[in-house]
Amino acid sequence: SAGTMSGSGPEAPQPGSAEDVGLQEAERDWAAAKAFYDNLVSKRPRPPKPQHAITVAVSSRALFDLVEERRIYEEQGVERYVEYQQQNENVTLKPGPAFHFVKALEHVNARLLELYPDDEERFDIVLMTNNHAQVGVRLINSINHYGLTIERFCMTGGKSPIGYLTAYLTNLYLSADSEKVQEAIEAGIASATMFTANKDVAYSDTQLRVAFDGDAVLFSDESEQIVKEQGLDKFFEHEQLNENKPLAQGPLKGFLEDLGKLQKKFYAKNERLNCPIRTFLVTARSAASSGARVLKTLRSWGLEIDEALFLAGAPKGPILVKIRPHIFFDDQMFHIEGAQKLGTIAAHVPYGVAQKYHKSA
Repeated sequence: SAGTMSGSGPEAPQPGSAEDVGLQEAERDWAAAKAFYDNLVSKRPRPPKPQHAITVAVSSRALFDLVEERRIYEEQGVERYVEYQQQNENVTLKPGPAFHFVKALEHVNARLLELYPDDEERFDIVLMTNNHAQVGVRLINSINHYGLTIERFCMTGGKSPIGYLTAYLTNLYLSADSEKVQEAIEAGIASATMFTANKDVAYSDTQLRVAFDGDAVLFSDESEQIVKEQGLDKFFEHEQLNENKPLAQGPLKGFLEDLGKLQKKFYAKNERLNCPIRTFLVTARSAASSGARVLKTLRSWGLEIDEALFLAGAPKGPILVKIRPHIFFDDQMFHIEGAQKLGTIAAHVPYGVAQKYHKSA
């Protein structure tokens, strides 16, 4: 349910409950593992505990361009696919749609480690793939080639990764497989299907730039339902009547919250002007007729968004070209396609009423 989609993971378990006992055991396991590793000296920063980290799980097809490999898998089967991957394990994979986003997350981590060397509240990138373990070497070689820090791998050999996503307290899951994304959203995990941009553009390598649609992404789809069922005028009337009633949260609210928490860590060190994270709201809403409720909702949540763009139904693609986000989240495929055409890497969030209309269209 939407209620479980919080930036800080599930609700706290009751003391003495089985879940509470399980957490205490997990804490002890971590302590024992940490004590063992603390005796081993390493210059690499250790992966943070999932309880503290902002865990971003990325599939191999989101991280790398595996279009050719996928074709072999579909046309010639899994054995030939595994064989091909092993024969080519020294051939570096090309970047996929989530690659620049992951690089930007790692830049934020590097800056956080400079300012807070002992703090674990940073991004932890997990490669969550239903590939077979035999394909792992090529993925590891490619990750090392690009200098990415991805220490945790889950290679599920054809099984659904959803159980592992829950175990890792995943804050965001990005995949090229829309069915898995749908499954994750239904399990209460913020999730989106990645689409490659149709043009190459230059991305900032000093600032993570994340753009969100509003309704059915940051907020629930209650307002979109009114548009679809009763038309725009009723929607404007409804939004003005309910201007002071915050919208319910949508699937990506928790991730905006996570970004906000990290931004505050930079502000606390007087780095506001030099903050390596910038957030954007890019909404088809009109400012005068339905914008106030959105801004007041964010305020009621205690969240700041750096830039809010109300497009009043104008296409989003041209504005996104100016923003150049590493990722743009939207629930409607026509916005995703419009963004893609002009060179934006877009991520489809299969949530809310738009999916029903999209499926029957």
